[in-house]
Order: sequence, then C-alpha cells, then structure tokens
Amino acid sequence: MFQDDGSSSVTSSSSPLQFFSTMSPSLGSPYQWLRELKSEERGLYLIHLLLSCANHVANGNLENANLALDQISQLASPDGDTMQRIAAYFTEALAQRILKSWPGLHKALNSTRISSVSEEMLVRKLFFDMFPFLKVAFVLTNQAIIEAMEGEKVVHVIDLNAAEPAQWIALIQALSTRPEGPPHLRITGIHPQKEVLDQMAHRLTEEAEKLDIPFQFNSVVSKLENLDFDKLRVKTGEALAISSVLQLHSLLAADDYASLIALKNSLLANGYGYSQSPDSVSSSPLSPNASAKMDSFLNSLWGLSPKVMVVTEQDSNHNGLTLMERLLEALYSYAALFDCLESSVSRTSMERLKVEKMLFGEEIKNIIACEGFERKERHEKLEKWIQRFDLACFGNVPLSYCGMLQARRLLQSYNCDGYRIAEDNRCVLICWHDRPLFSVSAWSCRK
Repeated sequence: MFQDDGSSSVTSSSSPLQFFSTMSPSLGSPYQWLRELKSEERGLYLIHLLLSCANHVANGNLENANLALDQISQLASPDGDTMQRIAAYFTEALAQRILKSWPGLHKALNSTRISSVSEEMLVRKLFFDMFPFLKVAFVLTNQAIIEAMEGEKVVHVIDLNAAEPAQWIALIQALSTRPEGPPHLRITGIHPQKEVLDQMAHRLTEEAEKLDIPFQFNSVVSKLENLDFDKLRVKTGEALAISSVLQLHSLLAADDYASLIALKNSLLANGYGYSQSPDSVSSSPLSPNASAKMDSFLNSLWGLSPKVMVVTEQDSNHNGLTLMERLLEALYSYAALFDCLESSVSRTSMERLKVEKMLFGEEIKNIIACEGFERKERHEKLEKWIQRFDLACFGNVPLSYCGMLQARRLLQSYNCDGYRIAEDNRCVLICWHDRPLFSVSAWSCRK
C-alpha cells in the first residue's frame, strides 16, 4: 500500500513524498490540483499530510495541525479507495486527540453518544463473516483443545471474551463424535455485558441438548482487568483449557496508567513542572517498563493449571511510547485490513462501511487519540507475547499439523490468494500477503 513501484516505503529517504513536500502549496489553500491527483499520487500525498499533521499534534502546534486537517479533508473519504478511507479515520483520530486538550469541549461533544450492545454485537458479527481471521483462530484453538483433552471425562473451558458462540458450537459438535464418547463439558464465559453472555448460554445449551452432551455454562459478568478468579469455579479433577481471543493486550493499559501517575508524582516531588502533553510524559526515560497487571494476571492463569491455553492477538506494534511511532505502525497494519475488504467487498457496501467505521475506526481512534488507562488497543508483536508467557512459566505447545491443515483449507475456501498462514516459533501468523496481522499460539504450564 505504501510502496511506489515496489521500492520506496513511507519512511524511505528516496520516497516520492519528498517530491510532494517540495512542490505542495502552503497548507490550507484549496488548490484544484489536489483533486486531480491520480489514486497512487493522492495516496502518497495523504500519507505525507497525515505524518505532517501528527507531527504538529505531537509538538502541540495546533494551528498547523488544523491547517493540515483541513487539507486532508479535501482528499479523504470514508467511501473512496483504500487510502482515502484510511485517511478519513486517521484524520478523525488526530482531531479527537486535539479535542482532548480541552476536556470540557471534548466531554460536551461526546456527552450524548450512545453505545448500543446490539450494534456492537452486529459489527463483531460482520467482522467474523467478512474476514477469515477469527475463523482460523477458532479452528486452531479448538483443535489444540481437542488434542489436549483426549481421554478426559470432565472438560472445563474458560473463554476470556465470550462473544462469539460459533467457536464453541463447533467444539461441542467435534466432542460429540469422540470415539470414547463426549466428556462432561463446562464452559465459563467472561464478558462485561450480561446480555452477550445470556445469548451465548442459550445458543450453546441448545446445541448441547440437541447432541445429547452433558453441558453447563457459567457466566461471569466482568471486565478482564477486574476479574475475580474465584468466580471461575475451577474444580479439582477437571481438565482445564483457556481461550483468549484479542483480549490480553488490553491489560497493558493498567500498567501504563500506573506508570504515568508514578512519573507525575516523581516530577512534582522533585520540583519539576508536569507537562500535560501525553507524548512528553510517555516518552520520558523515567517511565518504568514493568507490566505488573499483566504479570499478575498470567500468574493467576498459571495457578489454575490449564492443560492448554490458546491465545490470539493482533500482530502489530501499536503500543509504542510516542504518537508518531503508533501512527506509522497503525497506518501499515490498518492499510492491510482495509485492503482485504477492498479486494472482496464493494466500496458501496453498508456492511463494509460499518466494520470500517464502528470497528477499525474506533480502534484507530483509541490507538491515536487516547493515552493512559483509556488506551486499550495496545496490540503487540508475537515475540513480545512469547517473552511474557515464558517469564510466566508457560511452555509453548506446537499447533498440530491437523489444525494447520484445517486452517489452510478454510483460507482456500475464500477464493482470495492474499490470505496466508506462516509458522513462526511453533506459533501461527495469519497474514495478508506478506504482512502478519494476527498470531495464534498455544501454551501449557511449565512446572
């Protein structure tokens, strides 16, 4: 997406962006030539403008940032080509970040926003249907659980984000055909919204009754960071599996918030002024790198002694210290996701627009506009997760040939050669062409 004839990247010193930066008129001028740019030229110029705008925002130069936003708005469009669509959402995110400089104004403009559970469920379902990523993750997770639970009579599965029943319906169906007969299955679902868990419980109980499998569903209404592990009701004698799909990264926010408070107090105690700029605080060398909340959570999971834990995460580095770091990484990864839709869904599709606006747009806004505990979308690369699980005394479990075969067949059914699977450190990366977008890894307790 950010390549010109396969050689120049967005950060390359020989990039065509240099051409635009030297020839472009002063920001804010409504020049007709902007609208006459070809798609590729317009895309490169939009990247140039976004980087320039982000730089102004990070440095507190709001007048120039405002002029850049005005010019981007002439080119960006939520129903245009890939780069126009991306630019529309990054522009909104940068504007939101500026608005947060005036908390009263920001609160007033967002005071009537309504977050609908049914709308959230709808957009998650659309993402599930439009992309193969979660389906592949579910196939690999279920196969790892089935293999780990071979011969077990009582199986307990803990789902750290019980939002999609399709995964467990498939598991129930697979367990019903075991040669030794189905186990007694208990699934504990964790989700902050009771309505989501109630729907999950109804669907799974219905399926289990149809297949005559002994089944229980245990609902735990909770955010992950506030989870009371006693409510999981793990019992002696049952074989435990844990599934985490796109959840663990959010726990990193608690540590960052604690770091910023500690830093602020330290600066004030030593007689230094405290800057309100999130970039200046988060990039300070005084900021600690500890992940106390994550370490504590993983240690608690280890204490449950699961036979297998399967983790799916977005494979991107969106947890950088500075705005510019995160913006560059997010541009690359979301360009790939928008490209996936461009290759398979009409630009006028309302379903596509909903996924881009209500899911990707909100994630981009969180990555770019938010700091501290409010910034939940802290996606990190597979190697970081491997280090964390290793330190928490989890040992890597290779994902089996059978699971990989099922995943590859599923991707082939999409009739789109852009989707690929790659193996890395006995884990799996789900890619769009050569760009890893999601990772799936399996773990067991190391004594």
